[in-house]
Amino acid sequence: MSSIMTNVSAIAALKTLRTISSDMEDTQNRVSTGYRVNDAADNAAYWSIATTMRSDKQAMGTVKDALGLAAAKTDTAYTGLNSAIEVMNNIKSKLVAAREPGVDKDKIDAELTELKNQLVSISESASFSGQNWLYNADTSANSSVEMVGSFNRDDQGNVSVGVLSFDTATSTLIDTEDNTLGLLTKDTTVTVPVGTGTTTATYYLLDASSTTTAAVGTEIKLSSSTTSQDLDGMISAVETMLQSMTDVAATLGATNSRIDMQNTFVADLMDTIDKGVGRLVDADMNEESTKLKALQTQQQLGIQSLSIANSNSENILQLFR
Repeated sequence: MSSIMTNVSAIAALKTLRTISSDMEDTQNRVSTGYRVNDAADNAAYWSIATTMRSDKQAMGTVKDALGLAAAKTDTAYTGLNSAIEVMNNIKSKLVAAREPGVDKDKIDAELTELKNQLVSISESASFSGQNWLYNADTSANSSVEMVGSFNRDDQGNVSVGVLSFDTATSTLIDTEDNTLGLLTKDTTVTVPVGTGTTTATYYLLDASSTTTAAVGTEIKLSSSTTSQDLDGMISAVETMLQSMTDVAATLGATNSRIDMQNTFVADLMDTIDKGVGRLVDADMNEESTKLKALQTQQQLGIQSLSIANSNSENILQLFR
């Protein structure tokens, strides 16, 4: 039955055209944004996961920056400590040379003085961002420092920040407030052979003129009256200090290696999060562009179909002419 009051064909054609237009709008939005899940209305579950992971990735970016700062601090301390070890090797060599009979000990002491000054200069210069792990001039002693190392989320959604720590008290070479807290300013007691027996002696390398606690041993320095026994004790004391510095440098190197590995891991993890989020919310541009082309064709056909449906009423009017 044909009716001029209700055009069923036009209604059907219009309904189809609206569906096509709605699908085209969705497809055009995906093409323009690059996302198939751009907001919660598209897919609440995927949108929630993607939003959370993007937030975590941003936090990891901050962790990566913090690891860079931590690496700079450990690099600075290690560089200073490594240079100090080289100077200590020179000091040990000078003391061994002074053991030779007839050598001018006063001239060697002048060289030792300059090497000591170099140790002070190295220790004071090994500072980064206001932190110096080799030198302390504050009333409070150097202590353990924490460096941000990771951002963690457990299976319950609870978040936490992981830290890397290093005890700077072990790397302090000079402490001007308390000589007993510096590797080079504190007393080092060694065993010295005497004839067929042994004795103990206490030495320190640098006099930091502590205002609180000063070393009570003998400063490692030479004069014409320095005996072979004294030299043996000084060499042993320097060797003990050198071993302590080497141990600390090894710990610093291990800490720095850990920071580098963690930095690489965080960078890889951020890339993995990007890929994971992309799989959830990114649009397949090849698919969407193909779909858009098909919808454009369907839209043109829908418009044509609606035009044909509307022309039926005009055909009915021809019957009355």
